[in-house]
Amino acid sequence: MEWGPLILTFKLAFVATLFLLIVSIPLAYWLAYSKTKIKPVIETLVSMPLVLPPTVIGFYLLVAFSPSSTLGEWLDQWFRLQLVFSFEGLVFASVIYSLPFMVHPIQSGLSNLSPSLKEASYVLGKSRTQTLFKILLPNIKSSLLTGIVLAFAHTIGEFGVVLMIGGNIPDKTRVASIAIYDQVESLNYGAANTYSIILFALTFLILLMVYLVNGKQLKPFWK
Repeated sequence: MEWGPLILTFKLAFVATLFLLIVSIPLAYWLAYSKTKIKPVIETLVSMPLVLPPTVIGFYLLVAFSPSSTLGEWLDQWFRLQLVFSFEGLVFASVIYSLPFMVHPIQSGLSNLSPSLKEASYVLGKSRTQTLFKILLPNIKSSLLTGIVLAFAHTIGEFGVVLMIGGNIPDKTRVASIAIYDQVESLNYGAANTYSIILFALTFLILLMVYLVNGKQLKPFWK
């Protein structure tokens, strides 16, 4: 068994989760408080990865960013950026695919806050940005933690999207989920089992940490 796919998997999950956090906070804030007519459309687009087959998302990303496409050619010509069969492409695809797992917990946390918090902050002269980062986000720490951990764990388990956009290039795009598939195809069940056990154990520990920190799911057992 090689450790490269596991290292690449957790590198991808870390980088994608970081980008997701940056993108999701303002998006979740807008979804939580916006009353515009296009809000349902944006919410639907954000939630699409929950129900859409991963291969569908991967296929359209592959078509959109292929070097032969207009967008892919433009990115390569002006930014020297190739998103197909590259680590950067895996990161972009992971951000798209795991977006609802980060946005929904943060949006829910913001929506459940008392409106008086935001109003009091505005009365005291705080801007929207100051209110978000100094008042609102500190009051939804559990929602932030949930979003971060769910997005991280979900990225670890990706298969269809990363296979379509990244292929199976050793030390470049071959993540653990693809390595498991390769080992099974080669009838090397020992290596596949080792990869699977490691991912299973780490994912279990990550999710258990969320429940322990939030203290919601385990409270009934302590009473």
